[in-house]
Amino acid sequence: MELTVVGSSGSFPSADSPCSCYLVEADGFRLVIDLGNGALGALQRYCGLYEVDAILLSHLHADHCIDMCAYYVARNYRVGGCPDPLAVYGPHGTPERLARAYDMDEHPGMKEVFDFRTLRDSTFSVGPFSVTAVRVAHPVEAYAFRVEQGGSAFVYSGDTGPCAELVELARGADLLLSEAAFTDGKEDIPDLHLNGREAGEHAAEAGVGRLVLTHIPPWTDAERNRADAVAAYGGPVGLARPGDVYSF
Repeated sequence: MELTVVGSSGSFPSADSPCSCYLVEADGFRLVIDLGNGALGALQRYCGLYEVDAILLSHLHADHCIDMCAYYVARNYRVGGCPDPLAVYGPHGTPERLARAYDMDEHPGMKEVFDFRTLRDSTFSVGPFSVTAVRVAHPVEAYAFRVEQGGSAFVYSGDTGPCAELVELARGADLLLSEAAFTDGKEDIPDLHLNGREAGEHAAEAGVGRLVLTHIPPWTDAERNRADAVAAYGGPVGLARPGDVYSF
């Protein structure tokens, strides 16, 4: 299993990174997790537009899903015809949300291009992967994902505030890809985002092998958040950068 960071900026793209997007590959299968602002262009550095096999959307805030509108155009108007509908797993209301974002009728909306499937707390198969989705603490319906294949596992937090469910989901994982949008001692809004210290505490309690911080907005000091995470967690701590590849 190989995880490539396509985009890691939180809330809006930075000069160096699009918003949230991650490519997971195993046995020739390509799974994309989130497709935020600017991510579709960057994704093409790592795989072709029509080589994606499935998409997971953690939640429906624009910095995690809005490039689905551009992807609809790329697929629907493809020279040679639209490919078969692509499996897209998202929270309740995903087809309607994306149709509204593109200013189109909700019926059929994008349903002729994407095969929408509704997420809930569950474990399901996507190609060679076993995916466990768990609801986390955010103002809208939002999920963290545990992706397992060949005896290895990583967990992606999506967007969440401090959350016992994330700890349980991540327990024993090889890698926790955790959001750290807030700065310890600066922002304190319940059930919205983690800071670096909290991400480190979640990683330590879950006993993960490695922590990688992501979803850090351009106005946040990423190195400060990394240092706060290091103080709370004894394992290796990295910052997600576009082009980074993690193999399990």
